[in-house]
Amino acid sequence: MNESLASRYSSLPAGVMQRQPLLWLNPGYDAGSDGTAVALDPAVAEARFARCAGLLEQVFPELRANAGQLDSPLTPIPRFRDLIFHGESAGAWLLKRDDALPVAGSVKARGGFHEVLSLAERIGTEEGLLRDDTDRRVLASPQGRAILGRHTLAVGSTGNLGLGIGLIGAGLSLRAVVHMSADAKEWKKQRLRKHGIDVVEHSGDYAAAVAAGRAIAQADPMMHFVDDEHSEALFLGYAAAARELQTQLWAAGRLVDADHPLFVYLPCGVGGAPGGILFGLKRLFGRHVHGFFVEPTASPCMLVQLACGVRHPVSVYDVGLDNRTEADGLAVGLASPLVAPLIEPLLSGVFTADEPIFYGDAWRLENAENIYVEPSAATGLRGPAWVLDSPQGRAYLQRHGLESVMDQASHVIWSTGGSLVPEAIRQEFRERGCRVASHSGND
Repeated sequence: MNESLASRYSSLPAGVMQRQPLLWLNPGYDAGSDGTAVALDPAVAEARFARCAGLLEQVFPELRANAGQLDSPLTPIPRFRDLIFHGESAGAWLLKRDDALPVAGSVKARGGFHEVLSLAERIGTEEGLLRDDTDRRVLASPQGRAILGRHTLAVGSTGNLGLGIGLIGAGLSLRAVVHMSADAKEWKKQRLRKHGIDVVEHSGDYAAAVAAGRAIAQADPMMHFVDDEHSEALFLGYAAAARELQTQLWAAGRLVDADHPLFVYLPCGVGGAPGGILFGLKRLFGRHVHGFFVEPTASPCMLVQLACGVRHPVSVYDVGLDNRTEADGLAVGLASPLVAPLIEPLLSGVFTADEPIFYGDAWRLENAENIYVEPSAATGLRGPAWVLDSPQGRAYLQRHGLESVMDQASHVIWSTGGSLVPEAIRQEFRERGCRVASHSGND
């Protein structure tokens, strides 16, 4: 980076531009902010999922065991905790296993399903098929499928969002087109095509694929573009996960209050999924939830945007980073302009991780807990250690009067994907993770 650029982005920690793993505390964080000043309401998505549960149960056999609800387990990981952290007051470490979400196998299913259900309801209402009290299963009837089949879904994706959008779209007879960068993972392209989803490849990165897909959709009135950078429907679909987590914490006997703080660690790409989840949690728990995003050292787009101010877009390329990371779902150069200002007062901080860390931790997690997650979903596993055992983390705890209650804290690490990774690819990831862990130990 030249001297003028370095001066312009002087608010960034030096380690960001040097691709060093670090914890950055958000100076815009407001402990008293709970998201209620924003007009968006997660209850809208909660209600839509509830009234469409019968439809989802009918369309997807995988959801019948849970009456059409899309949810994932909350699993304690004490053996992994003890492997990684050796200090006192570690609290409880729990893995929110969106890698095991039915149908689409990643956190992206939450936002994607909600957006498509929202679209299907709108089309059904406009066509006279739905009223407020109509059973949503009519959308899967021959008449409903004929109406929806005239429409096309389009999305720009590195794979997981496209899969979620494509699968529910296909389930409702909507055509689906996924725009991807040419260097996106080949196995993800193959899986999309296997399910009858059209894949259009573009030169450039994720942002270029999104821009190209958006432009094509704008020219076709029967095509709906699912805009990961700007979609409120996606954001609210993710936010609905907060109520699910609240129920699971209560069922596990884990309180969330001043004496029992909740820390959540969320992998971040463009920001919609982690931003929506944190927004929903803040609406429920206010100052008692502390949210941290995790990004690859090559692609910390939300950290860069928040550190440089949310009034003007700033990309990782602007600060001399190349956005090249094996965590392809997190390989995003520019944060969502919808999400960044919404979460600025809600987000406690961002920590960054590099390939050796998250490949090694994915291997350690599987060996310690018999849970497989893809490497990009393992990026958050070090979150509690950053908060508990780094100078920045300890400063955060002291600033917010949390030091004396950390033995009662719940640390929820959000696992975002992995169950759909082909076994051959899993084995490649395992071998790389094993080599990293063997070389570095448990540090």
